[in-house]
This record gives sequence, structure tokens and C-alpha cells, in this order.
Amino acid sequence: MTAYMIFTRESTQDQAALDAYRSKVRDTFDGYTHKVLAANGTQQVLEGDPAEATVVLEFPSLTAARAWYDSDAYQQVAQHRLKGSRHRVVLIEGL
Repeated sequence: MTAYMIFTRESTQDQAALDAYRSKVRDTFDGYTHKVLAANGTQQVLEGDPAEATVVLEFPSLTAARAWYDSDAYQQVAQHRLKGSRHRVVLIEGL
């Protein structure tokens, strides 16, 4: 069943680290089936606090999403994101 991973950037702490993440993250998807459904587009906040940015990824399954997220390649690059910003990351199974 399709799964969606949603990254919400709440705040930036280190722009250089975040830039390093952005420059390297694309390569971590090699070999993983996915679609980028939304990435840092215009947001209309209807409830709650605004996010700095939001990215929505689609994967064929929860297992496939976790395989990418838990991969050595992504975890090495994710260290830049973790240093550079506060994020909320949610993985949800589709209907």
C-alpha cells in the first residue's frame, strides 16, 4: 500500500548545514522508487503555526519508505538536516 513521508521544517538553525543537506539528498534516492509530490511550494496555513517549508514524498509502501529513510546513504546526509534545522517527519500509510 502506498505510503507518504512528510517533512515539515519548523525552523532553521544553521543555513550552511541545511544547504549541504539540499545539495546531497537527491543522490540518496538512487535505487528507491519514489515521487516528490510537493516541495517547498506556496503554503496556505489554515490552522496552527506556519512551517518554513514542507516536502511530501510518495513511496510504494511503508517498507520501501523506511528502506530509503534508514539507508546508510540517507542517514549520512540527514545529519546535515538535523544540524541545520528542526523538522517534523511523519510516515503515513495511504488508503
